[in-house]
Amino acid sequence: LLHAALRTVLGTHVKQAGSLVAPDRLRFDFVHFQPVTDAERDRIEHIVNEQIVRNTAVDTQVRSTEDAIAAGAMALFGEKYGDTVRVVSVPGFSLELCGGTHVRATGDIGLFVIVNEGGVAAGVRRVEAVTGRGAADWVRERRAALARVLSALHTNEDQAVEAIEKLQGEVKRLGREAS
Repeated sequence: LLHAALRTVLGTHVKQAGSLVAPDRLRFDFVHFQPVTDAERDRIEHIVNEQIVRNTAVDTQVRSTEDAIAAGAMALFGEKYGDTVRVVSVPGFSLELCGGTHVRATGDIGLFVIVNEGGVAAGVRRVEAVTGRGAADWVRERRAALARVLSALHTNEDQAVEAIEKLQGEVKRLGREAS
């Protein structure tokens, strides 16, 4: 899902360059030559979560490598494949050659949250994300952190930015007075 969303948002030049998939988190390395913007990250996350909510049955087949690639399955560049490969598809959205473990339906993934994006090598970016319980825990931790910040600022979410700007102005003013 992430690979297809990255290609949709960033372009078809995006190709997987490595990954780690665990029950509650993932790491996905891909070819791209600039940082992913906040707006792009939000759109990628939205597309993946849209596919999760659809709860589409995931189709897994063993096919000849030649047939799978001819059908448009995404293969890892430089990876050696045998005569047959495992093809994982979310019908109407993505088709990949893959040997990993998979869910029976996209809804089994639960919430998907990108927690980090950065460069790992020249022309290679990495997305780290949490899913399911890992994503729920991440959201709960961030909500608690936000509550602590709001408490320290003695304000609510709607006025937090204004409170910070006011404090920054006060710091500047005091800095000028001290000079």
